[in-house]
Amino acid sequence: MRNLLIFFSLTVVSLSGSAEDKYFAYQDVFHLEYASGARITPNGNSVVYERHSMDIMKDTMRINLWVVGLDGKNHRPMLSGKVQYRMPRFSPDGSRMAYVSSVEGKTQIYVRWLDTGQTARVTDVEFSPTSLSWSPDGKTIAFAMFVPKKETSLFTLPPKPKDALWAGNATVVDRVTYRADGRGMLPTGHTHIFTVPADGGTPRQLTREDFNHGGNISWLADSSALIFSANRTSNWELNPSESEVYKLSIVSGELVPLTSRHGPDQGPLVSPDGALIAYTGFDDTEASNQNTILYVMGVDGAAPRALTESLDRSVGDIQWSADSQGLFYSYDSDGKRLVGYVTLTGGSRIITNQLGGTTLGRPYTSGEYRAAPDGRLVFTKSRVDRPADLAVIDRIGRVTVLTALNEDLFEKKKLASAEELQIISSIDKRPIQAWVVKPPNFEVGKKYPLILEIHGGPHAAYGPHFSSEVQLYAAAGYMVLYVNPRGSTSYGEEFANLIHHNYPSQDYDDLMNAVDVVIKSGSVDPEQLYITGGSGGGTLTAWVVGKTTRFKAAVVAKPVINWASFVLTADFSNYFTKYWFPSMPWDDPMHYWQRSPLSLVGNVETPTMLLTGENDYRTPISETEQYYEALKLRGIDSVMVRIPQSGHGIAAKPSNLVQKVGNILAWFEKYSPEKAAGE
Repeated sequence: MRNLLIFFSLTVVSLSGSAEDKYFAYQDVFHLEYASGARITPNGNSVVYERHSMDIMKDTMRINLWVVGLDGKNHRPMLSGKVQYRMPRFSPDGSRMAYVSSVEGKTQIYVRWLDTGQTARVTDVEFSPTSLSWSPDGKTIAFAMFVPKKETSLFTLPPKPKDALWAGNATVVDRVTYRADGRGMLPTGHTHIFTVPADGGTPRQLTREDFNHGGNISWLADSSALIFSANRTSNWELNPSESEVYKLSIVSGELVPLTSRHGPDQGPLVSPDGALIAYTGFDDTEASNQNTILYVMGVDGAAPRALTESLDRSVGDIQWSADSQGLFYSYDSDGKRLVGYVTLTGGSRIITNQLGGTTLGRPYTSGEYRAAPDGRLVFTKSRVDRPADLAVIDRIGRVTVLTALNEDLFEKKKLASAEELQIISSIDKRPIQAWVVKPPNFEVGKKYPLILEIHGGPHAAYGPHFSSEVQLYAAAGYMVLYVNPRGSTSYGEEFANLIHHNYPSQDYDDLMNAVDVVIKSGSVDPEQLYITGGSGGGTLTAWVVGKTTRFKAAVVAKPVINWASFVLTADFSNYFTKYWFPSMPWDDPMHYWQRSPLSLVGNVETPTMLLTGENDYRTPISETEQYYEALKLRGIDSVMVRIPQSGHGIAAKPSNLVQKVGNILAWFEKYSPEKAAGE
């Protein structure tokens, strides 16, 4: 019946436009855009930002640099084309802008003179530079870059005959982390810090030894030293969260640690007046979720003190105010990303709670900001019906939207909206936050099929943000429910750690409570319940169908199915075993097994699709294969969908995002009442 209704609706709208013109459709994914990476121009009147758009021919994201006035006028390209232009960084005197680009092939650093538009290429390096940072005197640019190291070799093949086609040399792996999602097998080597003259020249490598150095790079006020963080402990591979802040002399090369505690100290930033260093970190207790706190200390590492210790949230993206009297920072709270400000004496206030829109797939918290010298704030504005546009908020809270990147796509389309729900957990009466998204043509009194969509992480959060996946589900006629169950971030450290060494667990009950509340609203057909989720959400989806048969069909996307095999095959085994489990799998195998969805596969009756990227190293596809074979051996109706050229981030390629949603909807449609009745 639903297929007939879709056919009739297509017929009706054909006179004034197709259904694709009226609602969000698959092809629209290829035309989405969003803003990020904003930097205020030296005169304080405009902002340069990274404009992300889809390259439909290359099936990837293109990034160009655009500029717009803080009054919303004069929106125009600065560096634009079919290649990448990223990471704008203005010189201290405001006369030049450094950036990175692949315009000549390999990614290099370029400098543009703002008065004339003349551009110089200042590096000729083999690997991509990151973390660009101008020296205060404007003479030098610091950056981080990978430096290869000779591969380990235990044996050399004898000379092969001319024109012989041998298999090639064996790869010898001797590192704890030897592959990473999105990158595949990692080359041997480390990230080091370099400097290069701002007018061009030979890069100078400043760090060596077998450690990784990178992240944010800051300069002392007199340009004599660099401040950065690194993990230089002897067993750094087995302590992935450890790091200290270091000072590196440009002239002598002397490296001095400025912090010395157990736990991460990272993201250092020297104040504009050169008197203090701000950084973030925490005392590591090995809990699976720990709040990152904002600290300041002297430039010699003296007198460190916390500024946000009383805020039960994890802070990041710190930025000094122009007068060096306080710092801006971002944090997630109740499913939204906020920007706060704290003075050096401890006074604090919230600037805005409207950040978001920089993730296109699912409605995760996200977003960026940049503080202007006059106290205004440029940020990526969150909306349920749009990806991120740039906006500016002034000192009295007035918001001006600067861009409208998707209006050409959406101005005549009707998109779904999100309604917030407050759920009371049946386990311990805690409030649980959730959102329900209704079809854009929602009718009161009509009953709709429901999709429960579960976030990953598991320490992450959804919120009232744009999601192409949710919009596509809603446009297909489904109500969509998404929930932040216990374990989610943005509600404090204690709430997140309710699943510490206990996941999955009562988060299942929180999800079912939310489904019950939505059914009681009267708009959902309880005989048409469907469930899906990715990563941690895929794990929970598999857990749910092992606990209940209330869902007509399920799609388990990129899951963990067997915790013992996962922690020994995933790309960050050193982190997962240390922070997510009390012991190794061989020491306490039952703890791993009791938390594994595979332990419940004997209960599953729900038709289940498995969907994972073939190159996924975060939740390796071997997890998916285990569950698929187990379901097949039990005779459960199941299919396995392997997404090509995809790691864990399926939405990285627009065609793969479309394939994901299309396959999920096709599976759910197969088990609709109309299909079951043979219509």
